[in-house]
Amino acid sequence: MATQKPGEWVQSLINRFDAQLPIKTGLHTTQAIQNVEQNKECLINVSRYKFREVINGLTKTLQSVNNTRIIGQEAERNYFESQLIILDTLVKVLNSQPKDTSRLDEAIYVKLLLPEICKFLNLQNDTPYVLQLKSLASKVLFALSLNAFNAVFSRISAKLMTLSTCSEDQSDLSDLELIQHLNVDVTRLTKLLSDVVSKFRLLRSKQVISNLAHNLEKAIWNWMDNYPEEFTDLQKRPNEELQECCDKLFEQYLAYMENSAKRKASVWPFQMMLLILCPKILEEINNADGGAPCSQQHLKKKLFIDEVKKTISNHHSCNKQLAEGAAVLCVRLCKASTYISIHDRLNVLFSLVQSIIVDLKSLLFNPPSTSKTFSRAQNIVGQDLDLYIDCFVSCFRITPAQ
Repeated sequence: MATQKPGEWVQSLINRFDAQLPIKTGLHTTQAIQNVEQNKECLINVSRYKFREVINGLTKTLQSVNNTRIIGQEAERNYFESQLIILDTLVKVLNSQPKDTSRLDEAIYVKLLLPEICKFLNLQNDTPYVLQLKSLASKVLFALSLNAFNAVFSRISAKLMTLSTCSEDQSDLSDLELIQHLNVDVTRLTKLLSDVVSKFRLLRSKQVISNLAHNLEKAIWNWMDNYPEEFTDLQKRPNEELQECCDKLFEQYLAYMENSAKRKASVWPFQMMLLILCPKILEEINNADGGAPCSQQHLKKKLFIDEVKKTISNHHSCNKQLAEGAAVLCVRLCKASTYISIHDRLNVLFSLVQSIIVDLKSLLFNPPSTSKTFSRAQNIVGQDLDLYIDCFVSCFRITPAQ
């Protein structure tokens, strides 16, 4: 092997990795697992010097496994475990790279790797293996978007342009799902929101617009989770470009949800997240409650906040869908406030939280003897549980003494 060219040597490693996957050997012994792990570590180390060759080889191995015909329970197990091994290797290879990418690397991502990863993200059933595959595919895409954001962004942007020609709800929205798995800093988040703003007026499908709100909200949370220092800095030094994007997108969604309680409930949480990224606007709205003037430009946003407060305080008698949307929105608001130092009590988010926290607790935590327990549709019971947990944890972090 010492006389081989580097490319041939890397291919030999890929071949050995491929030959010892469970789908090829059918083995699950300790020794077989150790062999796979050794091959994986070797590829990760080699990828630091021959990244393109390793990524290309792993992608082709993944394609080969994905196209394998499987018959029987044991063959299915080998099939899924081989996919898990390859995806885990891809995550580690991508995370071991410096954060810059050539155009040739991006071409590999777009033409070969990205389509394969999308297949896992779009799997429909939720068996234990499928859930693991989706989780690892999400991590691959997260790492991929850090190294080659433009490649993933271009695919999303192109899909948005394609969807602008679709009249109603029969569109393939799979590429929009990529948004919620992106690694975005404040610059990339601004670029993403700006692109959506520019194409929003062309969108006709209600399903697309609603799906877009859901995925963009996930992207904002990804940013806050992975770049919390940027969110903290934003509260002290507002980003004018980001604020302009959020402001425009907020107004666009106002027009979309007009006169529809169902649409309001679905996009209210996202609209709140957009306002959270606009601390100057929120400050103006909050001060207006104390008698300060509110500009005509932001009057609709103040009315939005007022409607949410009214809905959450009158949740026993108001429209059920609106009460649900207001509950989710208020929990998101409480959770977002925990990303700010507890000592920064002058921040407008804390003021807004205090204005809704009592009514929110009343809605979510009233015992069944005095009120119906808060719950939404049967198919989202798990999401209700997450909502309870987020609210409870956020309240504890905001006021740990209570």
